[in-house]
Amino acid sequence: MAAMTEPKLIAGNANRTLANAIARRMSMHRGMQVGLVDARVERFNDGEIFVEVFENVRGEDMYIIQPTSRPANDNLMELLIIADALRRSSADRITAVIPYFGYARQDRRAKARTPISAKLVANLLTEAGIDRVLTLDLHAAQIQGFFDIPVDNLYASPVFALDIEHHFKGQMADLMVVSPDVGGVARARDIAKRINAPLAIVDKRREKAGEVAGMTVIGDVRGKKCIIVDDICDTAGTLCKAAETLIEAGATEVHSYITHGVLSGPAVERVTNSVMKSLVITDSIEPSDAVRNCPNIRIVPTAPMFAQAILNTWHGTSVSSLFETDTLVPIYDGIYLRG
Repeated sequence: MAAMTEPKLIAGNANRTLANAIARRMSMHRGMQVGLVDARVERFNDGEIFVEVFENVRGEDMYIIQPTSRPANDNLMELLIIADALRRSSADRITAVIPYFGYARQDRRAKARTPISAKLVANLLTEAGIDRVLTLDLHAAQIQGFFDIPVDNLYASPVFALDIEHHFKGQMADLMVVSPDVGGVARARDIAKRINAPLAIVDKRREKAGEVAGMTVIGDVRGKKCIIVDDICDTAGTLCKAAETLIEAGATEVHSYITHGVLSGPAVERVTNSVMKSLVITDSIEPSDAVRNCPNIRIVPTAPMFAQAILNTWHGTSVSSLFETDTLVPIYDGIYLRG
């Protein structure tokens, strides 16, 4: 049964472009104007974060749109302080919409005397008064178990499947989906199944952290247009090296579909100069001017999916229905045309 109040959106400074896009998309779905709650998220001279909400939120169903991307600590604190402000203002339910969940790569103790920072962040979000989390492509699915509140983890793969079918129309038989490492096989297999394509793996060996000693392709990619699938691209070093390895193994083209374009340091320059014909990312992280201007980087919108997920949460209907490509076809109507 739907709630009596309307869902209300509020955003920090991490990705205002996406927040506004979600609000516009919800306006289309609702047939009424949906905007961001009027608030200010500012900093004192010493860097302390201050939040003031200018609208009444008592008893409201609130959705905070805030990825915890770079600068991760600042954006995380903004999210926590916004949640605290809403809780103290008697909001009925607070949902954190976190398109990119920072600290997700620290999900286990790989070495002695190291933290599990993803669990710490989960604790912080819960203690701040957040009742539910909505996110996209968690780096490790088990992070959902770090929370004692509901977590809805959306997937980019159905949207990527639509994009691939649209941009490779008439070439689907030539495609080969590639996982850049053994750990990402499940994610790559999911997209391969959606587009009915074979799967290959790039096996990488490391002599020490951050340095790849060598790569081997498992599978026959000769004459294929390879699509590398992963969740995060940070400095793009491994990604570009994997693309070179695939070309050396006989692939005719290499394209990459990465959910979260962190793209720090020399990443954009590497992608620009790489053998990859295209790198497709989502707008879960606010793209820099360099990313927007890069000729072989393309950005796929997530606002239609997040807007529908927020409405489904508010109505109390299925969010998992958005895991299916066919469910997203009408949501992305006008962006991707099938058939």
